[in-house]
Amino acid sequence: MAGGLKELGRRIRSVQNTQQITRAMKLVAGAKLRRAEERARQSRDYFREIRAVTARAVKQGRGGHPLLEERPVQHAAMVVVSSDRGLAGPYNTNVLRKALNGLRGIPAKEHSVFAVGRKGRDFFRYRSVPLAAEFVGIGDEPSYRQARAVADVVIERFAAGQVDTVYLTYTEYVNPMIQRPKTIRLLPVEPEETGGAARDANYVFEPDPRLVFQDLLPRYVQVLIYGAMLESKASEQGARMTAMDSASKNADELISRMILLRNRLRQAAITREIAELVGGAEALK
Repeated sequence: MAGGLKELGRRIRSVQNTQQITRAMKLVAGAKLRRAEERARQSRDYFREIRAVTARAVKQGRGGHPLLEERPVQHAAMVVVSSDRGLAGPYNTNVLRKALNGLRGIPAKEHSVFAVGRKGRDFFRYRSVPLAAEFVGIGDEPSYRQARAVADVVIERFAAGQVDTVYLTYTEYVNPMIQRPKTIRLLPVEPEETGGAARDANYVFEPDPRLVFQDLLPRYVQVLIYGAMLESKASEQGARMTAMDSASKNADELISRMILLRNRLRQAAITREIAELVGGAEALK
């Protein structure tokens, strides 16, 4: 009985220590979430407008750019944005499963992945999916320079004919409880008309639309990847905060159950000792 009580005491202290860690991680994730959420929201209007401007430029000056070239798909690739660290609930699992299923659903002889984040790299490497490139150590505040480095490699491979189509899978941030994995086509460029102010604007492109989108299309790819990285980082912190909150609550419940069990064991031990004393006293009479 004494050994059981000591073991329960050790387990209670262990769970309490773990709970302190999960509570601290929740607070840290909450602080990081506020910054990541603000960056993601502030950038959405810019991303929406540049997509609308690009769509208008492509419509007026289509043709003549390698990033617009439609060709038979022999090699399909996907840029997958995940995290470098775990303990974020289902965040990584959801986006990586969607990417894997989406990649398998693209009719092509070859498939490969541009992995942004250590979790995605390890996931696809374990499943023997070829990695076209990997980008790890992004940090908690992705920069445009990092997104441009990813975009430059993707554009180079597409322009060289090494891949024929590229998709982008990331997690769209809604709120700390809801994050939606999403896949869009990245290359060849096919910008969609959005609800931005640029949709109905009467633009005059100088010197002409074709020369404008010679510079605009690479920037468009960079912006899409950067936006995906910002959305994914906000989603990661939201998912981690929610997961650590759930872990802390589960630890509370587990501690309460173990304390109740310990009290019952103590009571049973006391009752048994009292019964033994009474029995001994009766035997001496």
